[in-house]
Order: sequence, then C-alpha cells, then structure tokens
Amino acid sequence: MIAQEIRKSAFAERFDFEDIRPYYDNEAHAALDRMSRDPLFVKLVAHLWPEMSLAEAQMKAGRVNGVMDFQLEFMHSAIRTIVARSSDGLSCDGFQHLDKNKSYLFVANHRDILLDSAILQILLVEHGFRTSEITFGNNLMEPGFITDFGKINRMFTVLREGTSRELYDRSRKLSAYIRHTLVDKNVSVWIAQRNGRTKDGMDQTQTGLLKMLNISGNKDFLKSMGELHIVPLTISYEYEPCDALKTQELYLSSLNSFYKKAPGEDLNSILNGILQPKGRIHMQVGKPISSELEEVNQAVNENEKIRQLGLVIDKAIYNDYKLWPVNYIAADLSGGGDRFASYYTTDARKAFVEYARRQIHGLKGDREALMQVFLRMYAGPCLNAVRPI
Repeated sequence: MIAQEIRKSAFAERFDFEDIRPYYDNEAHAALDRMSRDPLFVKLVAHLWPEMSLAEAQMKAGRVNGVMDFQLEFMHSAIRTIVARSSDGLSCDGFQHLDKNKSYLFVANHRDILLDSAILQILLVEHGFRTSEITFGNNLMEPGFITDFGKINRMFTVLREGTSRELYDRSRKLSAYIRHTLVDKNVSVWIAQRNGRTKDGMDQTQTGLLKMLNISGNKDFLKSMGELHIVPLTISYEYEPCDALKTQELYLSSLNSFYKKAPGEDLNSILNGILQPKGRIHMQVGKPISSELEEVNQAVNENEKIRQLGLVIDKAIYNDYKLWPVNYIAADLSGGGDRFASYYTTDARKAFVEYARRQIHGLKGDREALMQVFLRMYAGPCLNAVRPI
C-alpha cells in the first residue's frame, strides 16, 4: 500500500480512501507500463496520437514520471485532437474569476461522459492552472485498462450501489475525500451537478449532491460550504453528444420506468460522444459562489439552505449556457410557435428539422413521440434561460 502523501484534516482522518483515490505520482509509471502493453493502447495511439508510432508512444510512456506529466504529455494533445476532429471550435470565458493559488469545486452541468471534464482540464492548463481531480462512477471503472486510464487521469471513484446504509456511509466517505482534496491537498475537483448526464436539456442541481458535500463539514453551513469554493461550470455543445442515444433512452424510460441499460451501453456512449460531430462548443466558468452563500445562510433550516444553494447554482448555469440557433429553433418547434424566430434563419430551421429526422430515423418507437423527446432536449437550455427561478 502506498502511504498517504498529504496530511488529512480531522474529518478525513476517519476514512481510508485507498479504494476510491486516483493514482499517486509514484504509481503512474507502473500503470502506464501496464496500459502501454494493452491491445486497447494500440488502437488509442492510432486514433489519438497519429503523429506517433506505437514504439514512439511506448517509449514516451516509459519516461512519464507522474500523473500531471501524463496529462501534459499525452492527454492534452489527445483531447485537442478530439475537439479538432469532432467540433467546429472550442471557446471559453471566465477563467479570470479564478485564483491560481486556490482550489475550487467545479459543479458542472453534465452532457458528455468523458469530454465535459476532459475539456476543462485542457483549458485549465492553457490558462495556467493545475488540472483538477474528477469524479468517475464505478459503473464505468472496468478492471484493467479503463481503471488505470481513469486513475492516472486523476479520477476518483464514486460508488453507486449498495443498501441504504452502505450508500450513506459511502456518501460520508466521498464527501470527506472531496473536502480533503480541496482543503488539505489544495487541488480542484470537477463534479457533475447531478447523478448521470442531463438527457432532457433541463440542467438541474440535485439536492442530494449538496447534502453529500455538506456531510463532511461542521454545523456552520456558511463555513462548511464556503471552504469548498463552489464554482458553477457550464458547457454548451451546439449539437448534443449522443443526442440519438439519449432520445432512445428517454423514450423507452417513459414507457418503462424500470429501464435498465444494456451491457456496454456506457462505453458506446463514450465512443459516440468522442466521435459524433458537436458543432461549436463553449465552456463558461462562473464566479465563485461567495456573497450568495451568505444570503442562502439566512434561510430557516438546513434543507432550505440546500435548496436555495441549488437554485443559485442552477441560475448561474442557465445564465451562462451559450444558446445556439438550434436551441431557439427546437424551443419554437416543440412549442408550436415562433417566439424565438429572431434568433435564427428559415434555412437554419429547415436544416435542423432535417438533422433531427436523420438522428431519430433508426430509433425504435413512435416517430412523433421520439421527435418531441429530441426537440425538448435541445429546447431545454433556451426555456431555462427565460424561466424565472
């Protein structure tokens, strides 16, 4: 077992993080040695690092000395390659709100399994910040290459199965680890605002997430949440990653509330999200929540404080979402009007209708119902932006 590198604060001392933590720097070399001999590494080299031969990539892997080294030498160019191949450009704003010497909890809307957090990492580096740690569901952590790949990319595991008691204990441990990372290690963390990706376009922070974060604090809500330095983070894809797959899942879920994912469905979504054209992409970093937290702290009880904090995060994400013409078009199409017609052209509307028809063409189910599900997914950000909170 590798010794803990950073002193734990009082609450974190109660927990052993060995089963959820990312790799330490001194574990990176062995992990990369295993990864570079895996058949999947051969495929990744050809796709993500076309400028290198397999032998060159393996030699380069042998020189990596830590997790940040791996991210800079391998992952930064890989994510930039994915963005270049599958988008019409990446823009960003808001990094001026951050202090390079502080750690932040980025509470983010979640649209793509891999790219949401990966794009943040390359932008952090390009703006002079260190990369963050990232939450990663244990349903995605398959033994072998995938686990090595996740942990060497500073991903820590979120355990999602178990009895009510087990889930509570795991929430306490996860909360302690996140606070330990932010406060003791002074390392930022990316976490989705909800469990799983938003599929209906209606980004909303789950109160359960905020309650989990607060477990590891003290009875002073303002101090407990304040030391996390929460920053709302918003990613806006012009064309929703996996829009057809999300439409099918939402449609089937509406018919059967016990919908269960098929084996390999998450991996298929990861690959689809990487490869599918996404149009333009924008990432907006919100201002750290500070004065708003003081207002939230005036609420009558903790549950109401949690609810109001969720609304503060939601409002920031709705306001920071970069609305594209397709969002306005979908809002008008799903509502049967022309409320947002000034934001798009007739040709753009026709093009989006054809795009929507192509995307749902091979899906199972009623055509009209599928189309409505698809349109609501794209309309959601627009409707959120004009809906009072």
